[in-house]
Amino acid sequence: MTELNVVNKTPNQPKKSGPVIDMSRIKNVFVVMSGKGGVGKSTVACALAAGLAARGNHVGLMDCDIHGPSVPAIFGIKQEDLQVVDEKMVPAKPEPNLNLGVISIGLLLPDDDTPVIWRGPAKAGAIQQFFTDVAWGDLDYLIIDLPPGTGDEPLGIMQLLPKNNGAIVVTIPQDIALTSVRKSLTFLQKLDVPLIGIVSNMDGLICPHCSEEIELYGSSGIEKAASDFGAEILARLPMDPAFSKAQEEGKMVEWMIHDSEWTKRFQNVLNTVEKNSSES
Repeated sequence: MTELNVVNKTPNQPKKSGPVIDMSRIKNVFVVMSGKGGVGKSTVACALAAGLAARGNHVGLMDCDIHGPSVPAIFGIKQEDLQVVDEKMVPAKPEPNLNLGVISIGLLLPDDDTPVIWRGPAKAGAIQQFFTDVAWGDLDYLIIDLPPGTGDEPLGIMQLLPKNNGAIVVTIPQDIALTSVRKSLTFLQKLDVPLIGIVSNMDGLICPHCSEEIELYGSSGIEKAASDFGAEILARLPMDPAFSKAQEEGKMVEWMIHDSEWTKRFQNVLNTVEKNSSES
């Protein structure tokens, strides 16, 4: 395995043309993206991976957000949970009894305060190593948490994938997010990547006292964007203080088997992904 030194060494750059990734042991690949940061993209990616694994699937989650890797914290996994066997990184398991493995640059940093100060080629090389130098094994699903935006890294990852079932776009129900949503949808169109649907995150607030839902943002342009691009709004996920607490404590796996309005609404995301999956 090529050494991945997050401080002193620049990993090899990926080839510019042709498929370089062997994904013959991975049945389905879905990407989760957002036009901007801070909308809960990684939250949705983690919930999708944990939810699919809870349904009995073998799932891998690849955190490709090099500068803001939040996946380890959401699952409560640490650097020491990542092992190397036969020169391959073995994905960390958030739950021993669940067939879910996670890889993230956050598991390769010496501590949570260490920034990744890399230019594009180094980041591209590290992401390629997540494909080539990780022992993913046989997977029913590989979920890829893309960096936010539509720039070099999301583009490079999309072009690197020899197969891609489709993308889920995550946003929040504010008009200010509409431009970013539409750019993400146009990005997918230009790359001929199937759009699985849109997830509207932080859509309302579940009152911690009466459990009633409070509308926070009012109407937004998400419906118009979905209509213009022929997209389905897969779920409107409310803000829930109990969910926020579960994330802060790294208990995403436990949350996904928890009976709540949030998890009930997320079931349509899981169902839609399964409908767009292949058995071979």
